Amino acid sequence: MSQRLRIALTKGRLQDKSVELFEAMGLDCSPVRNPGRRLIHTLPNYPLDAVLAKAPDVITYVEHGVCDLGVVGKDTILEKGGAFYEVLDLGFGRCRFALAVKRGSDFYGTYKTRRIASKYPNVTRAFFEGKGMDVDIIKIEGSVELAPILDLADGIVDIVETGATLKENGLEPIEDVAQVSARLIVNTASMKLYKNEIADFLSRVERELGGQV
Repeated sequence: MSQRLRIALTKGRLQDKSVELFEAMGLDCSPVRNPGRRLIHTLPNYPLDAVLAKAPDVITYVEHGVCDLGVVGKDTILEKGGAFYEVLDLGFGRCRFALAVKRGSDFYGTYKTRRIASKYPNVTRAFFEGKGMDVDIIKIEGSVELAPILDLADGIVDIVETGATLKENGLEPIEDVAQVSARLIVNTASMKLYKNEIADFLSRVERELGGQV
């Protein structure tokens, strides 16, 4: 009997898109579509259990081996890091990290240390270290666009999809930091222990993704 795999899905839009992908692969995801209060759901026609979790927890569960696989955004991977295999770009949840500033401001035209506000301090730090720039990073939990408006920061690093929110708040993106999309990750031990089961699942995903191109 084959091992039942356990996959952690990021709640929200990535969960919905994951379910669409799995259903296109022929998996019965009705338990996940109607989850009620349950957090672990057994798929009836394939040896896979789905765990619904917040994005950072998806990485934690996969890293510690309580889930064999996970679907999580590249933004969370870049910010949180961890020891796991990143095996597939699933192609949905596309957006980007961008550096944005007040419209018309000359961000690079000064020698003073710039202050950058972000929900993603590690991504921000890595970006500016790559440029050899010293910056002061201010961690913001809510609407990061407020920081330049209130003169708390010279710029922000944030997730940008359409740029509409930036524009409405008098900001403009001036440089892309990283491209983001949903990724499939695998626990390092599971990859060896359940090699055949994971290979079967990955081949089904790849086949479906290939058919969508």
